[in-house]
Amino acid sequence: MPLKTSSGAGALPRIDVLVPAIEKDLRTLPHVIRSVRTHVRHPIGDIVIVAPRKDAIVSLCRSNGWRFVDENSVLPLTKSDIHYRSARWERSGWLFQQLLKLSGDTLCRADYFLVIDADTVLLRPHTFHAEGRTTFYTRSWTQPEYMRMYTRLMGRKASSPRSLVTHYMLFEKDRLRAMKRDIEARHGMSWHKAILAKLNRSRQFGFSEYETYGNFVYSQNPGAVQLKPALNRALHTGVASLTAERAGKLAAKHRSVSFHERKGYVRLKRREEAGRK
Repeated sequence: MPLKTSSGAGALPRIDVLVPAIEKDLRTLPHVIRSVRTHVRHPIGDIVIVAPRKDAIVSLCRSNGWRFVDENSVLPLTKSDIHYRSARWERSGWLFQQLLKLSGDTLCRADYFLVIDADTVLLRPHTFHAEGRTTFYTRSWTQPEYMRMYTRLMGRKASSPRSLVTHYMLFEKDRLRAMKRDIEARHGMSWHKAILAKLNRSRQFGFSEYETYGNFVYSQNPGAVQLKPALNRALHTGVASLTAERAGKLAAKHRSVSFHERKGYVRLKRREEAGRK
């Protein structure tokens, strides 16, 4: 178990953990939270699960001492209000989860909160903020539309030299609120309405919360941001395959693994499957 520093010189700030989830995430969620408690060096405060009010989700949160938040209580809109889809794909829930993550400043009590995707398990120790510097984990490519959306939303080009879309990110509430104020002043509407208004709905990957917040922070003071390669590995086997032995071997080259399931984004396949029933 990594050392948790909470006081004295060089103390690491206490952080809350925010995880948006749906029912399909129930298999991975306990592994995700366990990996955070094991590998995040900061003192951990609240574990906040933002999800649909389903009995299985509420029960899992209660039994583990996590704080459950009904996703429909967070914003003055729900997934059904977003309408981000085409004949082949459905991204309304995907975008709704991003708006929920950006609402963490109203849901978390600590000054900092870690957002981590409900399918991502950490394999190595992580520190996200120390000695005045925030660490963002990065990769070498991004979706071009994320960058175009950032420019439309913020009025300037993204400045980070690497992509910040990496399954988890530390948010600072004061900086997140500053970004929202910037968006609202620029567009004359609430931050979430501005995101929906500027979204190119013909593009399947139209917005990234991590790219947007990360580039906002980086643009304010690049010297206060440390960039590290994410070294994430996508796995298409079940989380039960991640034995202690396999996790140890993967950790030699990777910081985290993600158990991806993309089927929910495809409308055509669902219609075809429904027709066969």
